[in-house]
Amino acid sequence: MSFSGPYFVLAIIAMSTLGWMFTTWVRARHGYPVENEWSGTVDRTDADAGRKIDLLSNENEKLTGRISRLEDRIAVLERIATDPAARTAREIDALR
Repeated sequence: MSFSGPYFVLAIIAMSTLGWMFTTWVRARHGYPVENEWSGTVDRTDADAGRKIDLLSNENEKLTGRISRLEDRIAVLERIATDPAARTAREIDALR
């Protein structure tokens, strides 16, 4: 094999290019930031990310409110369960 010919230089350039393309493909596929040709990075972004965040925030607020109401109801049930039987019977009769 002759190391002085132009094919050797072209082979090294081809291997370097293919290696760079492979590593860029793997990084992009797994969500890592990809370097562009000016040494900056390009992050993978989702076009609907803002909308998804808003929807999840609204759902989170709704579920937080629901949990607080359930905690209040559980507190009332615990109070009823721990009260003496006579007082509980009077309260139940008063509700009827």
